[in-house]
Amino acid sequence: MKDTDYTFGTEDDSAGGQDKRLQYRLVARAQVTLELEARYPESTDAPTTSVRERVCRIRDISTNGFCLLSEEPLSPGALYPAGVSLGNHPEPFTLMVEVVWCRPDGAGYLTGVKIIESDQTAYVEWTDAVASAMEML
Repeated sequence: MKDTDYTFGTEDDSAGGQDKRLQYRLVARAQVTLELEARYPESTDAPTTSVRERVCRIRDISTNGFCLLSEEPLSPGALYPAGVSLGNHPEPFTLMVEVVWCRPDGAGYLTGVKIIESDQTAYVEWTDAVASAMEML
């Protein structure tokens, strides 16, 4: 990870000027792959379907969430499995996220998500990575 991968966000970065986060946030070079629709488990008799995913750029991050840029609106309250590629980490962080808000922004949408703590995800590793990035600044 390099110092140039992250910077602290500014007041102007908040969507609509209504930032409600309790943690500092970092402007980061990162992307997220959201699993919008999952396939049926192989053990069912349901027809085979493919996974529908959306790759989005991340605008800024904190330990508990991030703001992403999406080509389509995401519904507040929706839960999505997510893979976050962050800085120089070799593997994406597997997380579960909940959409908190979604607003039009030019040709796309700004979306704020919070990370849901879960034993089946890399939540602890994520918080450690974000804390480490903040220490480097």
